[in-house]
Amino acid sequence: MSVRLGVLISGSGTNLQAIVDRIAEGTLDASVEIVVSSRPDAYGIKRAEAAGIQTLTLSREVYEDPIVADEIIAAELLSRDVDYVIMAGYMRMVREPLLAAFPDRIVNLHPALLPSFVGAHAIQDAFDRGVKVTGVTVHFANANYDEGPIIAQEAVAVEEGWTVEELEERIHEVEHRLYPDTIQLLAEGRVRVRPDRTVEVAPVPRG
Repeated sequence: MSVRLGVLISGSGTNLQAIVDRIAEGTLDASVEIVVSSRPDAYGIKRAEAAGIQTLTLSREVYEDPIVADEIIAAELLSRDVDYVIMAGYMRMVREPLLAAFPDRIVNLHPALLPSFVGAHAIQDAFDRGVKVTGVTVHFANANYDEGPIIAQEAVAVEEGWTVEELEERIHEVEHRLYPDTIQLLAEGRVRVRPDRTVEVAPVPRG
């Protein structure tokens, strides 16, 4: 089945673009109903407009009360019958109004293998630590940063001599493939959160 998405962004919107491109290719059974930006100058807004997607931008003044901001966002998403909320480089924590409106239906992307390297500087932190393997995590968001049930992960081996920019480029390549792939799992109804808050992904039906 096709799922209706609301996408939250704060920056350039490359993961939004990856989702839009996969929908256009016919390899992602979804539609983006609205893109919400926490910054009026985010380039991702231009990407959304180029794809004919409605946008909503909230000012810094609105975000001074994060609960009110999330009430506004939740109302907009609910009015469009959104099935899943997709955080694509959204640099704000989601609060109770959104979490209550979309329980286990807010999805986040993190550029490390959680629970390692939480926070906003995961790629730099992993690079500075000298790890040999890092990666990408897709998970359901909850009330704590980078802590919700993990849906999918993919490892990235850090090649000897890489710069942090080269690592970042490789991480983004994985993100742009893994995120749409994971949203497709949601569209196929193959993702379930168990009572212990781990995630079960059903295999592809045979035949």
